[in-house]
Amino acid sequence: MRFLTVLGARPQFIKAAPLSAVLRRNHTEVMVHTGQHYDHQMSAVFFEQLGIPAPDHHLDVGSGSHGAQTGAMLARLEPVIQREQPDVVLVYGDTNSTIAGALAAAKLNIPVAHVEAGLRSFNRAMPEEINRVVTDHLSTWLFTPSTHSAEQLGTEGISRGVHVVGDIMLDAVLQHAERARQSSQYPQAADVCAGKFYLCTVHRAENTDSAERLRGILEGLARLDQPVVLPLHPRTRKRLTEFGLTPSANVRVIEPVGYLDMLQLERSAATILTDSGGVQKEAYYLEVPCVTLREETEWTETVDVGWNLLTGVDPDAIVAAVARQRQDRRPHPPLYGTGDTADRIVRVFAGAD
Repeated sequence: MRFLTVLGARPQFIKAAPLSAVLRRNHTEVMVHTGQHYDHQMSAVFFEQLGIPAPDHHLDVGSGSHGAQTGAMLARLEPVIQREQPDVVLVYGDTNSTIAGALAAAKLNIPVAHVEAGLRSFNRAMPEEINRVVTDHLSTWLFTPSTHSAEQLGTEGISRGVHVVGDIMLDAVLQHAERARQSSQYPQAADVCAGKFYLCTVHRAENTDSAERLRGILEGLARLDQPVVLPLHPRTRKRLTEFGLTPSANVRVIEPVGYLDMLQLERSAATILTDSGGVQKEAYYLEVPCVTLREETEWTETVDVGWNLLTGVDPDAIVAAVARQRQDRRPHPPLYGTGDTADRIVRVFAGAD
């Protein structure tokens, strides 16, 4: 089969690495980079570290409003898909690159495969939620990380083509965690000691585009009892400047880091605070307690077992959750497969030949 894979954002590079390696053993893959993330530390470094083949097409879309960015991707994807004539267009996750790939393929009557299908936060104010829902309803193959995700699709009338395969990011963590431990200079490079710091990531528009929400997060971080390492997303850095906000002295602001350094920072942290779906899962796989700086999460199972606490941006709630997570370490049941998701996906396609 001939696959056209649409990527554009940091989480998608991580997800694509294990599947692309397995897919290319017996199939042809054409890789398209939309350019949604274009900074070296948000894009190129992931291709380098994870051994992802260089994109066959780079659309150079760059940043912009959701409508403008998605529209530009659609316009540039259509001729690429027409030229390459794939059997399947493969998309990952919930970004603007995801929905653009799914829409472009569907309008050309090319079947869509969605890796990480069936997730719902039930917050339609999140652009990611719109992207997930629409992509799932356009897809022929829907690869879900859990039975819960598959059941959610059933409630929306989607039952055909649904396959519970586990989480592709677990494949990546298992493949690279030891390599990260051996090669990374972190956490020492951030001037902190393992187990004696908190790690924080903030990038979602709902948090970064609101001065009030961003201020609440910074106040919560300022009140924590240990240093906080904050790899600063370009969007967050821009908003901090615009809003005149400055992290407190206990926050060690560093540049965005590559995948291996991020894994090692996560593994070494006492607790992780984040609004990222991917980081929530990596925390779970690395057995590090997580505090999610949102009112809801699409990874509900991590909350159900007590490993992940939702706080929103209230400083009191953030401080209380971090304290609770340090004291209440619960068992760590497997939730999203066993790390063979790439093989399971490819076996599904083998049956579709």
